[in-house]
Amino acid sequence: MGKIIAISNQKGGVGKTTTAINLAAGLGYLRNKVLLVDFDPQGNASQGVGAAKADHQLTVYNMLMEEYEPDAVIEHLSKPPIDIIPANISLAGADLEMVQFEAGKEELLKKKLDLIRDRYDYIIIDCPPSLGLLNTNALTAADSVIIPVQCEYYALEGVTQLLLTIRLVQQLFNPDLMIEGVLLTMYDARTKLSVEVQQEVRQHFKDRVYHHYIPRNVKLSESPSRGKSIFEYDVRCEGAKAYAGLANEVVKQNKK
Repeated sequence: MGKIIAISNQKGGVGKTTTAINLAAGLGYLRNKVLLVDFDPQGNASQGVGAAKADHQLTVYNMLMEEYEPDAVIEHLSKPPIDIIPANISLAGADLEMVQFEAGKEELLKKKLDLIRDRYDYIIIDCPPSLGLLNTNALTAADSVIIPVQCEYYALEGVTQLLLTIRLVQQLFNPDLMIEGVLLTMYDARTKLSVEVQQEVRQHFKDRVYHHYIPRNVKLSESPSRGKSIFEYDVRCEGAKAYAGLANEVVKQNKK
């Protein structure tokens, strides 16, 4: 049965979508069967792998809010070698529509992904940068959460609220939800601040923090605009090496 991992932090600009794309791609290149679920109305993960959808095409919104099966919306990619359920701005309306449901609104995504999880080794969900019903759906569907933390001031500020949300989802909808790991992003070894934030995060989360961290890297910033993961864009750059290391670490962790 495939493992479902949500990439979540409601604080924007922490490298969440970059991590979702490149972790999924890295796992795919390690010969795992991977599905990337773009669950952010901005659709950046879809654009970042060249699977952006026009407003009239089928997306995760149709799967979630209408009677479409996952197979109707899954797109198969060769570079990177993953499948994706894309998103576009239509997903923004789902939050408001779900509020009107009397029961089961938190489990809409889980019910759909449960139909196909046996086909994959990993299902990676790129969560929206908010704590609404979309995020609750993602955390209810997931087995675990990877939390990207940016190496800047107030790094742990957004994490505190996310941890409260995770605890609430555990109590109400998904008692088995766990923290897969905490990932340091935008790390710059030349700055005292990055070093201090890394120490603070490792002190707080101990061995939950991944050994690999993601450096500040121009190529990582450029690759999404070309519709490529970092492995197609520049496999030799430091960003690609970091995400390859993270993918290996995630696989190793899940073999224990």
